[in-house]
Amino acid sequence: MGKPTGFLEFERQEEHYDPVAERLQHYREFVHTLSDEAATTQGARCMDCGVPFCNNACPVNNIIPDWNDLVYKGDLQRALEVLHSTNNFPDFTGRVCPAPCEAACTLGINAEPVGIKSIEHAIIDKGWEEGWIKPQPAATKSGKKVAIVGSGPAGLAAAQQLARAGHAVTVFEKSSRVGGLLGFGIPDFKLNKSVIDRRVAQLEAEGVTFKIRTLVGDGKLPAGINNDASEVVTAAQLQKEFDAVILAAGSEVPRDLPVPGRELQGVYAALEFLIPQNKEVQQGINNPINVKGKHVIVIGGGDTGSDCVGTSYRHGAASVTQFELMPMPPKDENKALTWPYWPLKLRTSSSHKEGDTKREFAVATKAFIDDGQGRVKAIKAVRVTWKDGKMSEIEGSEFELPCDAAFLAMGFLHPVSSLLEAFGIEKDPRGNAKANTEGKDSYQTNVSGVFAAGDVRRGQSLVVWAIREGRQCARSVDEFLTGSSLLPR
Repeated sequence: MGKPTGFLEFERQEEHYDPVAERLQHYREFVHTLSDEAATTQGARCMDCGVPFCNNACPVNNIIPDWNDLVYKGDLQRALEVLHSTNNFPDFTGRVCPAPCEAACTLGINAEPVGIKSIEHAIIDKGWEEGWIKPQPAATKSGKKVAIVGSGPAGLAAAQQLARAGHAVTVFEKSSRVGGLLGFGIPDFKLNKSVIDRRVAQLEAEGVTFKIRTLVGDGKLPAGINNDASEVVTAAQLQKEFDAVILAAGSEVPRDLPVPGRELQGVYAALEFLIPQNKEVQQGINNPINVKGKHVIVIGGGDTGSDCVGTSYRHGAASVTQFELMPMPPKDENKALTWPYWPLKLRTSSSHKEGDTKREFAVATKAFIDDGQGRVKAIKAVRVTWKDGKMSEIEGSEFELPCDAAFLAMGFLHPVSSLLEAFGIEKDPRGNAKANTEGKDSYQTNVSGVFAAGDVRRGQSLVVWAIREGRQCARSVDEFLTGSSLLPR
């Protein structure tokens, strides 16, 4: 805990954001870390609550009360050690995690919860600023080789853990940079890519080898999946050359919207917009999609949709409207019913506040309307109602809106099937790699020596869940290779 009476004395302090007019002029991060003094005050609010529900709500089980107390006492270096003991990359989670820990904070029952995420952000940024974060190469080598397919948070976490256990780790990534969707999916204004690059440098110093622009499998990918590969490596090659293989390639196949007009120019999967924009910012390669002065419709109310909203405003869109199929959630949750679980409530992101975002709930798209030249000019939609989990259209509620560009941000279905099929991996009913997470041979697929972790196994999820699975999978691989493991689970 922090100060015994701190939760009574101090209010929650939010991180400072740059003004909207200023941040719309660039793609840099605009959230400023708490000062040391503000972080100390925020840490003081951590209660002696007896049962740390925040710890249980966190997928990596961060030891939150301990590092809150250390921050309150001014010992940020020790706080960093405690933070790193459960989380390889708090610089990622401190920026883009939705913070289920805060929803479970005991103080949040009748007051504002402790700003756990902002404290985490402050700890890790202080660690880099002071030079406390250094490579930790293994003292001895095992002689075993591990291949990891995919360089997102699951793959990176597994790579770091296994390298520190003494194994020779090679990470294969088909994109032109490391990071998975952290690198090319999440906009730079939410996660500056230098944050990833410094971690990559750390992993390389710990012995991890990265092979970018390398596609693993049969060389075939569905249309719309980003592929910068100039080299193809088969599953058989990896199984022959390495003692174990981890599939951590994410869940990349987007949910489509099969309605009339889907084929029109101007209707895109969200990542067809976001990935090229990241490449424009990072590499100077022009994004072929520009929505300056256009009426934009974003279909899907999650984080990817929010990223499309923020990026559209930076382009200078004439208007942005976001559709959500489900009803509008309540503004405030019923804490007596939901706490300490993640509540259903209306969430407004920083991107929504960057313009006059019109948010339409309980709306289904009926069709995209052709301008006569093969481009979309409008969208036809209908209002719906939900009863007993079933949706029905409201008679007479159809409407049209002008639409020059539509982005489909309705989530992702499963990993690329050809990757799993190349290894002969059994799939679960949703098309993910089938593997248990508990007991002997956890995370191992039906193919001996081939493991799966992160979204490729669990389906689309959070960065923090990917890190958890990468860490746990690494321990299982270490046990598979050596018979036992000292890696934490």
